[in-house]
Amino acid sequence: MALEVFGKIVEPVQKTRFRPAGWNGKKKLSIIEAVISSPKKLVLNNFRIVDESQDFHGSVIVEDGMIAEVLEGEARAAGGLVIDGGGLVLMPALVDLHAHFREPGAPEKETLESASLAAAAGGYGTVVCMANTDPVTDTLAQAAAIKHRCDALGLIDLYPALSLTRGMEGKALSEITRAAHSEVTRLFSEDGKDMPDERLFLAAFAASRRAGVTVSCHCDLDGEDAATGRALRLAARADARIHLAHVSTAAAVDLVRGAKQRRSGPAGCPVSCEVTPHHLALTEADAAALGADSFGKVAPPLRSEADRRALVAAIAGGAIDAIATDHAPHTKAGKERGAPGFSGLETAFAVCHTTLAAPGSAERDTISLSRLSSLLSAAPARILGLGAAGPRGRGRIAPAYRADLCVADLDAAWTVDPAAFKSRGKNSPFAGRGLRGRIIMTLHRGGVVFQQTAPQMSFPRN
Repeated sequence: MALEVFGKIVEPVQKTRFRPAGWNGKKKLSIIEAVISSPKKLVLNNFRIVDESQDFHGSVIVEDGMIAEVLEGEARAAGGLVIDGGGLVLMPALVDLHAHFREPGAPEKETLESASLAAAAGGYGTVVCMANTDPVTDTLAQAAAIKHRCDALGLIDLYPALSLTRGMEGKALSEITRAAHSEVTRLFSEDGKDMPDERLFLAAFAASRRAGVTVSCHCDLDGEDAATGRALRLAARADARIHLAHVSTAAAVDLVRGAKQRRSGPAGCPVSCEVTPHHLALTEADAAALGADSFGKVAPPLRSEADRRALVAAIAGGAIDAIATDHAPHTKAGKERGAPGFSGLETAFAVCHTTLAAPGSAERDTISLSRLSSLLSAAPARILGLGAAGPRGRGRIAPAYRADLCVADLDAAWTVDPAAFKSRGKNSPFAGRGLRGRIIMTLHRGGVVFQQTAPQMSFPRN
């Protein structure tokens, strides 16, 4: 078996340990930033394995980009590349239901390349990008072109959302009417533009039901709470699946909770919702400190402490299904002019772990690491129809699932420095803040696509 590292072929390779310069036998796994071509067989030994249904110390065997075995203790498989985790956490790669990649149309903010690097650095293996591009992504051909170009980079899987209406003008339906059985798009969304025409909105829900695709609603018209109630009502009328994006108020959570109770049945619940890391961790006071009309501006806005606590409680209680970044990169000049949004792919895991799951968290309603993994991986994968075992399955560490994985150092204490982001958008509300827990390695289809540092490397033979 040959392994390509920094353009060099090393053969044969049987066992590889990634260690930093000056490693003293006590430091944990440290890794490089480079794409290592997927070995045919990979053994991940000595990890704390965590997903939504398990948390134990063991090993994972990967073959041809798929998880072949999950074992307690150390795996002793013959051949293949072996990575010793030193007890670090191995989780499914994260799945983001909501990001803005800004391409086509705004390369000064982000490109597919920079966004994909940022996603991989944040532990993400699958991302849905919104349709508010220039031109708007309203045809299957446009979505396919974006997806194929991004997927060719080999860093993540991208699923462009298709807008509900042509040009997001709210006048006529887009090609959502032709999207049944499409492998290109897995969410429909008008992004931040609500649809005032209720008949057209209802028609969009009906088209989504026929296509078997969920509609992601960004509820802004006449205020979040009123818009949330309206969208839930129309989705129920059309018997369509609905996902509520970036829920940020206690009242909106209550509306979603009620809709779930009314619509749950033997086939599951067609209602889901997400919350963002920044709405879980920050409030309107933080927005004011950053500049409510500039660097602290986001849509929906940062809310009161009471709303924030309601979101955290809803996470702990199960009313919220997923955490999504709403990654929205901007230039410095754009933020100064009041462009809403934060860059979030590279801080999402650390913010959520620090706020919700880290020992010593100030929250009353803390959650387990397995619950956090569900919110960031398995649940969003299910919302996209990618949660079942098989060639497309992701979000769990189990045989017959994709080897989309990430490694986290939960003890890593670090300070957010946007200048070090892979994203072109340096607009982070967490700049200068200390966080606990960090993604230090990401694997996509069994290949290493992100590693944090550049250690000395050795390739001893067994």
